[in-house]
Amino acid sequence: MVNIVQLLIVWLDTAVSFVIISKIPTGVEIDDFQKALISAGVVGLLNALVRPLLAMVALPLSVVFSDLILRLLLNMIIFGLAAYLVQGFRLRWGLWSALLGSIALVFINNFLLSLLSV
Repeated sequence: MVNIVQLLIVWLDTAVSFVIISKIPTGVEIDDFQKALISAGVVGLLNALVRPLLAMVALPLSVVFSDLILRLLLNMIIFGLAAYLVQGFRLRWGLWSALLGSIALVFINNFLLSLLSV
């Protein structure tokens, strides 16, 4: 069972990752830390609720594409949906920003979580 403290740490870590991503040239724009917190929550909810459905729909594509490409595609969709739902979270270059932002989120998030040993 997930500890509520761990959940809060991951949520804050993702919000900090969003702020860092908005400062590097990925085309991801986030207005302030409050919007980053909201965006992190929305991404978490989308990963919990929408991602399994998208994975089932994308299952036939796994015959043609590798697992890495499908995961990247799912991350881009989740990232784009979050930007669409949260006011103050924008993707300047559309799909390219979603691609760069989702890749950056994975690396920055994993780096920060490894520092925290969570």
